Amino acid sequence: MIKRTQTLGLALAMLAVAACSTAPSSESSKKSQTREVEATIAKFREKKAEVDVYLKSAYGYAVFPQIVKLGVGLGGAGGRGQVFEGGDMVGYVKLSSASIGFQLGGQAFSEMIFFKNEGVFKKFKSGNFAFDANASAVAVTAGVAARAVYKNGVAIFVIADGGLMYEASVGAQKFKYEAK
Repeated sequence: MIKRTQTLGLALAMLAVAACSTAPSSESSKKSQTREVEATIAKFREKKAEVDVYLKSAYGYAVFPQIVKLGVGLGGAGGRGQVFEGGDMVGYVKLSSASIGFQLGGQAFSEMIFFKNEGVFKKFKSGNFAFDANASAVAVTAGVAARAVYKNGVAIFVIADGGLMYEASVGAQKFKYEAK
């Protein structure tokens, strides 16, 4: 009974994230999100100087100040952010994710996704963009020497904000873009 209740709770949480609109609903919410995005970019720059190279050379990028992930056998994650092209904010984005496998717990993290060229960026904005289980991200932590590289035109950086998650799962990230 407890497992069924947990699974139902997780499913409801995933539906709540999916039901959220892509863009913030009010001007004050938009300004708040912009401050969070700016702080997130600063945090990535501080922890990983390589991010500056990507910010200058990428065709476009998406910034997610906070993505929350929960899992008990089935998992789900969600977050909202902003999308940039040539350094200018051009829209809003919502991330939703589902996974299956051994997983238990919850975590929060920030994510930056860089798009190498116009073709990949247009595909992302079209709404038909998802990462498969083979997508890889560089975890940005102090002292880590890992270097991000573009894979299929995409490079991903992640900073863990907190939580505890035991996981061996397969899943995908799906994105919904809305122009500014």
